[in-house]
Amino acid sequence: MAEPYAPPPPAAREALIAAIRFDERGLVPAVAQDAGSGEVLMLAWMNREAVAETLATGRACYFSRRRGALWRKGETSGQVQTLVDLRLDCDGDTVLLLVRQHGVACHTGRRSCFFTAIRDGAVATILAPEADPGALYGGRGG
Repeated sequence: MAEPYAPPPPAAREALIAAIRFDERGLVPAVAQDAGSGEVLMLAWMNREAVAETLATGRACYFSRRRGALWRKGETSGQVQTLVDLRLDCDGDTVLLLVRQHGVACHTGRRSCFFTAIRDGAVATILAPEADPGALYGGRGG
């Protein structure tokens, strides 16, 4: 079993946040990747507060553009992402969260949000749902 997440010191967290180039809306794209398999699970957005909370708690927190509020992954569905590492890209304008995914990452009940691709000359669904979205979100569909 991997070591549990240990939050970095506050000064290090603040230094990393200061290095992020948030867009004009105060957001940065955040790619969530399974720390064990390397599978890309999802793309979301983070604001300064979401990055700070994620680094402090070790639980992925994003910013929901639709709701205009923080979105703590798994808060409704129980499909939590625990942080292994948070990395900043070379331009400072994208973050990568290496996570342990507990359950599925996608609101459709699939392990990854990236489940549509071209196969045999046609657009196809390449991942089947592993969980019922209605059960995860109480009929609200995520």
